[in-house]
Amino acid sequence: MKLIVGLGNPGRVYANNRHNVGFVCLNHFARMQGIRFDKRQGRARIGLGEVAGSKVVVAKPQTYMNLSGQSVSFLVKKFNINLNDLLVIHDDLDLPLNKIRIRYGGSSGGHKGVDSIISELRSQDFIRIRVGIGRPVKNEGFTEFSEDEIINYVLSDFTPNEKQTITQVIPRVSEAILCLLTEGLTAAMNQYN
Repeated sequence: MKLIVGLGNPGRVYANNRHNVGFVCLNHFARMQGIRFDKRQGRARIGLGEVAGSKVVVAKPQTYMNLSGQSVSFLVKKFNINLNDLLVIHDDLDLPLNKIRIRYGGSSGGHKGVDSIISELRSQDFIRIRVGIGRPVKNEGFTEFSEDEIINYVLSDFTPNEKQTITQVIPRVSEAILCLLTEGLTAAMNQYN
């Protein structure tokens, strides 16, 4: 069984934030596969289904981003998920808006939701799909910002221009998930990185 987790913050006020792109991408994937988020377990909204011959659990933690690991850890235990079968989709400041990256393991890169998952699982050994949201820019390309400014940026909505770009990226994330499920990590990395 595969566990596919999209990271974000629950509630309407956060729905269109840059930080919620993990939720948005997972919603698209679930819709394309006919999976509904019709259950609540482990402080997450989950759906069960079968994709390309694999049983999958899709999950959106409802713990707020910084505590995502609590929900993910519960679901890993509940469904007896091997960490190699855990896939986490999340936003990434260090990637441009139109880019996605698939990687296995490694640090969180400062992402609080991924930090929480690593801490709760006591392991970095799971697959991530990082979805670029870019960094804020001001004063002729200046990109050094305080932590508060970064928080305000990730918790703000995409601009209309950014929204056009991200709506083209979301289906690519769904394709990348399908590729991971059918062809494996190496093929997906070669095709989408």
